[in-house]
Amino acid sequence: MATVNLSDYTPLNINNAGDFNIGIVFSEWNNFVTHNLRDACVEILQKEGVNVENIKIVKVPGAFELNYASMQLCKERKFDAVIAIGCVIRGETPHFDYVCSAVAQGIKDCNILTDVPTIFCVLTDDTKEQSIARSGGNLGNKGVEAAVTALQMIDFKRKLNPKKSGIGF
Repeated sequence: MATVNLSDYTPLNINNAGDFNIGIVFSEWNNFVTHNLRDACVEILQKEGVNVENIKIVKVPGAFELNYASMQLCKERKFDAVIAIGCVIRGETPHFDYVCSAVAQGIKDCNILTDVPTIFCVLTDDTKEQSIARSGGNLGNKGVEAAVTALQMIDFKRKLNPKKSGIGF
């Protein structure tokens, strides 16, 4: 939403965040955006207590490759969450629609085919200016929202299985 600052959040104070293992897959395509999203994401994870050595960062060429890399990290079964970061900017052909749809479906597949919450942090904007506004510009940074979502989903999953984590609802 154009009226929401994506960087605004209330600190989560989740217990045991230092034990969380998080995979981040980011696209090099439109890196003027994706590097900002990745950096904000890592900053929030660390601010919330995730140890830097528990964050694995993997880069892929483009948004379409996020699906494969995210699924591979999910299959490793050593990550509590995976965050897929990318940016697709509309061009003059339907390529935008195909890529955006495929990436959304692929990240959805990670969520339903594995036991690892996979977070969709892919900007799908009409213009470069919109992407800049959502990656550290006047609308904040979607990477912050992705990090918060990952932490909340890990916490949710651990509360579903309190015997494993010692935490319950």
